[in-house]
Amino acid sequence: MQVPIEITDASDPRLADYVSLTDVALRRRTEPERGLYIAESQKVIRRALRAGHRPRSYLMARRWVDDLADLVELAENDGVPVYVAAHDVIEARTGFHLHRGALASMQRPELPSVAAVISAAKRVVVIEDVVDHTNVGAIFRSAAALGADAVLVSPRCADPLYRRAIRVSMGTVFQVPWTRIDPWPAGVDELHEAGFTIVAMALTDESASLEELASAPPERLVLVVGAEGDGLSARTVAAADVTVRIPMAGGVDSLNVAAASAVAMWALRP
Repeated sequence: MQVPIEITDASDPRLADYVSLTDVALRRRTEPERGLYIAESQKVIRRALRAGHRPRSYLMARRWVDDLADLVELAENDGVPVYVAAHDVIEARTGFHLHRGALASMQRPELPSVAAVISAAKRVVVIEDVVDHTNVGAIFRSAAALGADAVLVSPRCADPLYRRAIRVSMGTVFQVPWTRIDPWPAGVDELHEAGFTIVAMALTDESASLEELASAPPERLVLVVGAEGDGLSARTVAAADVTVRIPMAGGVDSLNVAAASAVAMWALRP
């Protein structure tokens, strides 16, 4: 078996996958192009492996080699390099202090078709143009916890496989079936053809109370949640079968998109 590879120079080209992980715009552009994403922490890495994702390499501090001995052994058996480095070397390369055990550069899986993702689903969440990775990760975590069967993300939505989104989701992005729906909102037609009722969360004069819909929800339902600030596009609202709102108190007009989607998922669970 190969021995973990000691890295002493932050500019070592073998760590190219791990450069500048705090630069959101850069990672969003380069990770998909290079066919990779970064998983952080042993819990997230283990969930990715259980989902069948393949590692390209690992990067960890020396003290974690023993704690992650099973992952190291598996990597060595599969010929996957395991790089170890001092914390200052890792921080210089990644741009942040690694305190969650390990990073893994993972091979980005091919996304399934919309039809495959929704075929057996009764509850689907569509995330439209949400650009904050923390919100995307939180929505995935709620989807996993509250019984959503699948998630679809619009073309302009933030990458669910960006490091922060994965971390906030606690790795549930590997657990909930998902894919991108493109074009959108024209993709509503495919959802209608599959027998789904499209429910848009929007503050309009015609919006029904979430409580009303929850009292007799449709059998197959798509919940569409929109971007921070602007909410859903007018075209999406027009294409929906129903618009709903969460009744508010205290002079508050709406919740953060991640919180609102969690409330709605709970209320509309099958």
